[in-house]
Amino acid sequence: MAYRVAGIDVHKRMLAVVVTDIAVEGEYQFQRRMIGTSPGQLRALAAWLLEHEVEEVVMESTAQYWRPVWETLERYWQPRRRAREGAGPVSGTLHLAQALSNRGARGRKQDFPDAERLVRRLVAQELTLSFVPEAEQRLWRTVTRRKYQLTCNRVQLQNRLECLLEEAHLKLSSLVSDLLGASARRMLQAVADGNTSPAAVAALASQRLRATPEQLCDALGACTDLHPVYRRLLHMALDELRLIEEQIRQLDQELAHLLAVHQPAVQRLAAVPGLGVDSAQQIIAEVGPTAATFPSPKHLSSWVGACPGNEESAGVNYSRRSPNGNRQMRRLLNQAANAAVKTKGSIFELVYRRLVVRLGHAQTIGAIAHRLCRLVWKILHESVVYEERGPAVTKQRAHRRAAKMIRELRSLGYRVELAPSPSGTPA
Repeated sequence: MAYRVAGIDVHKRMLAVVVTDIAVEGEYQFQRRMIGTSPGQLRALAAWLLEHEVEEVVMESTAQYWRPVWETLERYWQPRRRAREGAGPVSGTLHLAQALSNRGARGRKQDFPDAERLVRRLVAQELTLSFVPEAEQRLWRTVTRRKYQLTCNRVQLQNRLECLLEEAHLKLSSLVSDLLGASARRMLQAVADGNTSPAAVAALASQRLRATPEQLCDALGACTDLHPVYRRLLHMALDELRLIEEQIRQLDQELAHLLAVHQPAVQRLAAVPGLGVDSAQQIIAEVGPTAATFPSPKHLSSWVGACPGNEESAGVNYSRRSPNGNRQMRRLLNQAANAAVKTKGSIFELVYRRLVVRLGHAQTIGAIAHRLCRLVWKILHESVVYEERGPAVTKQRAHRRAAKMIRELRSLGYRVELAPSPSGTPA
């Protein structure tokens, strides 16, 4: 029986598509077609694949250009192939291959041969295939990654603002702990609005600020004859900061609305030391609400790249360096590990103190990130509740952490009812 597979070499404006029957003996006979990437042409591609009774499709993950191809085939080709009578177990399957695993010999790169190589290596199981979640989860990822980009933009804006203040001889960052805090922002806004009195600007600082009014007046002395250009640039920076923060708040509300159905999973993850509501939402966006794609915590750790690697030759392991994995999850786990080891009385603090003497800080954080990754899988996959059993855990500290998490959930629009929590299996 014929079993046809299609290979697609993806580019921004065109696709090189080949189709062959892999159930026949001998050399593959490929049918070639060049097609554009507009919505109408992509729908025509799906119809052409249906016409040729293609069972599987493999494409190369070229930048972001594979996304419209994937979504079009997912919508117009895949469901119909699965509904065909007598379809095989992998009929209607889309594969996304990492470009490096389909790399050809130097100087021999061509579009159609690249697509044919995709098919040959798929049949030989030589391709590294990527995990592509469902459309809803891809939408979650888009929101969380956009929010992370805006957070990075906020940090960059803070650095540019500090450079501008140094150039204008305003030494405010030497006296305040947070240049974008409430006190500093009020003073900067006054300077941007044209205030020329250092004493009046310094009076806007909070009473809890450690710097004295005399120190603030000295640091803001340059505002008396500050050039108007610096004031306008400062005003622009503050306007940009407000815009970024407003967009981050909107994305917070959007993500809370999208994940409202999975609020229990968010709450269970947020209870882990080092994690919070925001990081729990990002983790669910990356691995799913139940981590169902990964059959074991080892599979999840390997996909994230939070496990030791193997580089063995002649019976000797030359490197334990972690493999490449999902960069977003790796960043989240490393940040959570650094925060978890600072949680007084937690088990992660004890593990850190035991391992850091032998491994050093960086490797110890990697080991704790690996533990957190396995813990994330257990909480999501088995719906267990985390229970801290460190030596210095008290009811008062647990209540404070629970109250903080409830405030975060309510600020994002979640509905939290103060009732006795159901008993769950401790993680």
